[in-house]
Parts: sequence; C-alpha cells; structure tokens
Amino acid sequence: MRDSFDEFDHETHMRRALELAREAADRGDRPFGSVLVRDDRIVMAASNRVVSEEDVRRHPELDLAMRARRELSPEERAETVMYTSTEPCPMCAGGIRHAGLGRVVYSVGGRDIGDFTDQSAPVQSAAILAGVTEVVGPVLHEEGRAIHEAFDW
Repeated sequence: MRDSFDEFDHETHMRRALELAREAADRGDRPFGSVLVRDDRIVMAASNRVVSEEDVRRHPELDLAMRARRELSPEERAETVMYTSTEPCPMCAGGIRHAGLGRVVYSVGGRDIGDFTDQSAPVQSAAILAGVTEVVGPVLHEEGRAIHEAFDW
C-alpha cells in the first residue's frame, strides 16, 4: 500500500491543507492545517483551533490522529497519508505514532518554523515516527512559507 502513496495527488491535497492554515490564521489561530487522505481522497480535515477554542491540544495533526484512532481500523489508518501545512511538532508526532498512520507529508519543516517563531522543534517528527510512519517533505514549500510570512508571529 505504501507504494501507492506515491500515486496520490500531493499538490492538491497539500493545497487544501494550506487553505485550512489560512482559514486558521484568518480566525485568529496560528496558521496550521491538515487533511487525512485515504485512497487519494480526503476523508478528514482540521485546522488549528488552539486560540479560538482555548485548548492547547487543538493542533490539526493531533485532532486528525485522535479522530483516525476512533473512526478507522488499524489497517485503514496504515493506508492513510496526512498532508499538513507544517511538519508536526513533537506532541502531534506522538499522536500520529500512536494512530499508526502510513505517511506524513508536510510543506514547511519544523526547523523553518524557527525562522518565524524563534522556537524550532527540539526533535523532528521523523525521529519520533521512525519505524511507524514515513515522513516526507517539503512539498509546496514556498507556498507554505508565504502563509507563515504573512502571519503576525
């Protein structure tokens, strides 16, 4: 199944994640968005809601990992790809590892976030997800960076 991930429409799915990141920023949340894709179709979507819902756990990647655990079998989760505007933070990567998703594809890397926030992730998601979930990126890097550049960090 993982070989078929290469056949997915990466740019279309990533553009939807980037749209969700813009929506989050427009709402007053930080600019993060993610979609969960199975059989090259978006099956779930989420955007950052940490500020608007006053809940530090409302990162889109963690939301989707939790929903996937509730709604999909382990086999189905292994057949999914999460497209996310920004490489998952260590908290979200832990949730993704627990969910057992097949792949994560990001636009802006965790180290890049340091350019905007002065706080890059101490551990990259690939180290947390090693052996469970493949991490690929960046995809549409310049488009993703533009969203962060426009945000008032």
